This record gives sequence, structure tokens and C-alpha cells, in this order.
Amino acid sequence: MKELNIVTPLISVTYDELSPDDRRLVDAAKKMTYRAYAPYSHFSVGAAILLDNDVIVTGSNQENAAYPSGLCAERTAAFYAHANYPDARFKAIAIAARETSGEEILQPISPCGGCRQVLAEYEQLAGHDVKVILAGRDCIYVVPSVKSLMPLAFTSFS
Repeated sequence: MKELNIVTPLISVTYDELSPDDRRLVDAAKKMTYRAYAPYSHFSVGAAILLDNDVIVTGSNQENAAYPSGLCAERTAAFYAHANYPDARFKAIAIAARETSGEEILQPISPCGGCRQVLAEYEQLAGHDVKVILAGRDCIYVVPSVKSLMPLAFTSFS
């Protein structure tokens, strides 16, 4: 028997340490938290995806009384991006959240398993790493790739 360890590399940065493109992406994700429809969880999430054509596509979580018929912010943005820009490839995604009080969450949140799986497929489709920026009020985590968050993703690609 051989034990294997999976390491998730990430960098903790401040907003000012981000590149201008990354700040723009975080700002777009934070703005989208105000467009979330979250009357049940009271947890508003926004996502912003930078495409290789320099378009930023955004999304927010959309809940429904018939749970789990809602959709997370990351998938809202990802599906819209690929449906409307099928030839563009993802370069980066930023994710931010706020509570009902309007306060940004203190620490970064990461995508749920379903969103990680969807993003892993789009990263594989892109043929290169897709940076993941997880924005909290007190710090921001920059993860070099989706596969760092989902190293054993299910895939139909060979």
C-alpha cells in the first residue's frame, strides 16, 4: 500500500497585490453578489469569468423554493459564458459572497463540488490552467488552476 498526498497550492494576497485584471474580475464578482436571488439561504454569491477574448461574463446564485432547482453563481456564469461565447476559453474566475446584512464574508469561499466539476471540464476544454480567485473581505486566495481544487475530477476526455 502506498499513501498519496494531494496538495492544493494557493497564495494569500490583499486586494492591492492583485493585478489590474484580477482586481477588475474581483470587482465584477462582488458587484454580482447584489444581483443574487437568495431568499432561502440568505447567502449571496457572485462570480466573474475572464475569457480569452477579454470579455468578462458574470453570474450570481439564483435560488428557488423547489430546492435544489436553483443554481450557483459559478455555474450561472460558466454556462452563460460557454453558451454565448462557444469559441472563447476561460482564463480566470473570481468568486465573492456576502451575507444578508450586506457585509462581505470575512474569509474566501470556494466553489461547491458541482461547480468545481463544471469548471474542471471548462479548464480541460481550454487546454490550459484557469486561475481561481476566491475573494473575502480580509484576504483573497489565488489558486493557480481548477484542477488544484478538483484534482480527481470526473472526465469524459481521454
